[in-house]
Amino acid sequence: MNKILLTIAVLAGGLASAQIAKGTVYLSGQAGYYKDGTESSNNYVENLKVLPTAGFFVAQNFAVGLGIGFTKNESSQSYILFDGGTSFLYSKYTKESAFAISPFARKYWALSDKLYFFGQLEVPLEFGKTELYEYQSQPFNPIIGDYYVGNMNTYEANYTSVGVNIKPGLDYFITKNWTVEATIGEFGFNSYKLDLEGAKNINKTDLGVKLSSVTLGVKYVFAK
Repeated sequence: MNKILLTIAVLAGGLASAQIAKGTVYLSGQAGYYKDGTESSNNYVENLKVLPTAGFFVAQNFAVGLGIGFTKNESSQSYILFDGGTSFLYSKYTKESAFAISPFARKYWALSDKLYFFGQLEVPLEFGKTELYEYQSQPFNPIIGDYYVGNMNTYEANYTSVGVNIKPGLDYFITKNWTVEATIGEFGFNSYKLDLEGAKNINKTDLGVKLSSVTLGVKYVFAK
């Protein structure tokens, strides 16, 4: 029992003494690229995100910051539909590209002299453009051995996306200036609106941990 109490006392002392000083500045960011499929097959998905980030500690263990960058999401589908013994050609292409900005506030709690738990509140904003090209043919004609020309649906529109997220994470100081951090979930709300007549807000809520919300990164700290 005495050993357990001594361990708790030592840990508590570490928690009390480990502080990130007011005025500390750090640079980090998010960068990711994913692609599956090929353009030649007209079946692929491609995602790109670049978001450099800067943070400033306005008080001990409390930082505010801003991320500014770019996102692009592109996908293409092409296949044959079967309905009631008849086949149709179907293809769809979508593309979204946006300027992204994400102000945030982050609070740290020391677990040891090098390991910190943090909670981050962020407001991600995107101002972008979306494009859609969709085509479905008329039924296959066995006489001519081809498909009749069908209907094309296309549009281009600007969009706005606004979110509020809470992200818990861990930050480990490898050296005085370099850290490795990981976010381990995302809890929040997002509202998406196309700049089209009659378009309605698309609202989405995220509650929990999923693969897309788990991130790993490195940052540089200008230690005081």
